[in-house]
Order: sequence, then structure tokens, then C-alpha cells
Amino acid sequence: MENRYSLYLVRFSALFALIGAFIGSHMAGSGGYQFKTIHAHILVVGWLSLFAWSVYYKVFFTRTNFLALLHTLTAIIGAIGLTAGMWMYYLNPFEMTKGVVTVIFIVGGSIMLLSFLLFSIVVFLPSNKIRK
Repeated sequence: MENRYSLYLVRFSALFALIGAFIGSHMAGSGGYQFKTIHAHILVVGWLSLFAWSVYYKVFFTRTNFLALLHTLTAIIGAIGLTAGMWMYYLNPFEMTKGVVTVIFIVGGSIMLLSFLLFSIVVFLPSNKIRK
């Protein structure tokens, strides 16, 4: 079961890596660095965190599939929500009100924070075993 979570997380990680690399390439080519904060968060939260969690689920059996599922869902939703909310907050491409954009940014970040909390719980549960 955890292998499925590993696969979902690594696939989304690959998408974040592609988007982050594209944004970095665009910034380097254009000489404009207005995306630098978003670029960094896409790579760290989206690519690196999701990839690391994918490796964990590939290497370890976890005690509870429910927490692993909940963690996987919040990780993907939170990474998308945080980075999209950050993009909208800093660049406001849709000319939405600042209050709405701030709420989207905060909700995405809060879901991502919940994901980190859930991962910490999953990791410290007894009887997690290394796959052989």
C-alpha cells in the first residue's frame, strides 16, 4: 500500500521539479527575479519534500495506512496550495482582492504544515519496519 503513496509522491515531485527548473531557467534567461521566492518554494516544498517522503514510503512499512494516506493527500494538496497561493500573493495574476489571496496562501501553507505534522507522527509510530 505504501508503495502506491511513494509513487504518487514521486510523480508530483517530478512535476514540481519540472516547474521549478522551468521557472529558474526563465529567470536566468530574462534577468528578472520576481519569481525567486516562488521558485525556491516549488523546489524545496514541492520537489524535495515530496521526493523525500516518497523515499520514506518506499523504504519503510508503516504501522497505519490511514495516516500514510492522510499524509500523502495533505502533502500534495498543501504543496500545490502553498506554492499557488504564494504565486497569487506576490504576483496577483488574476487581480483578486488581497484578502482572498491571503486566505488561499494561508490555507495552502496550513495544509502543508499539517502534512509535516502527520509525517512526524507516521515516522515516530512504533513498529515501522524497513522493507527487505
